[in-house]
Amino acid sequence: MTFQESATLYETLKKEFGAAKPDLAKCGQILAKLKIQLTGLSFLIPGQQQPNEKEVLLAREVLEIGAQWSIKTGNITAFERYISQLQTYYHDHGPKLPPSQRQYPLLGLNLLRLLSQGKIAEFHTELEMIDPKQLESNIYIKHPLQIEQWLMEGSYNKVWHSRANVPHEDYLFFVDILMETIRNDIASCSEKAYTSLPISDAATLLYLKNEKEVVAFAKEHGWVINDMEKKIYFDVSDIDHGEIRTHKTARQVLGYARELERIV
Repeated sequence: MTFQESATLYETLKKEFGAAKPDLAKCGQILAKLKIQLTGLSFLIPGQQQPNEKEVLLAREVLEIGAQWSIKTGNITAFERYISQLQTYYHDHGPKLPPSQRQYPLLGLNLLRLLSQGKIAEFHTELEMIDPKQLESNIYIKHPLQIEQWLMEGSYNKVWHSRANVPHEDYLFFVDILMETIRNDIASCSEKAYTSLPISDAATLLYLKNEKEVVAFAKEHGWVINDMEKKIYFDVSDIDHGEIRTHKTARQVLGYARELERIV
């Protein structure tokens, strides 16, 4: 397929992905075709002296849409792959190409991905590859930097409220994953620190919106819900003073009553 045919197919992808309600399955099919075609571009062929700028730009834009498509479809593995491929275009070819409006939003997303996966060392390695001027001035880079600082401080409340101030809606994908990681860490600590918690307190502690979410989360972690007390118990053995204890007490009282009848 010629470059012009690839460019035409890219325009189809761009139009579909930019629609109000894009057909993500169709976009995925077009991306698959384009990625195969990109391997035949002249600048990727060994021995080619001068890269064709139009081909390089086309490849970069296809990969950028691919990265964005990965977030829309929740495919983290594909996102990692696209970002890895884009590094060459941003750092090796970058100075020779017109700036990309998608570059820093995507680099910021990748930083959030690393934070959500607990890859702090890789997070700082990626930061070293970014223009230092962008670290303080670019909103897409400042956001994950703030998140990382709040994580180091243990200011999880600030991380939670950052959902309302993301620089792009795609950032919510990794912020929510990060909050789930934080929530599980808090749950693990809570199991060791408490025997039980009121459901309302658990909702606040775990950054959950309502009782229904707490109950669902508790079931996932094997916790026991006491509906009468509106409490969650982290260990079944700790419910002696709850429903189980109530049943024990009832049996004991009945037993005493029977013994008294015999004595009388």
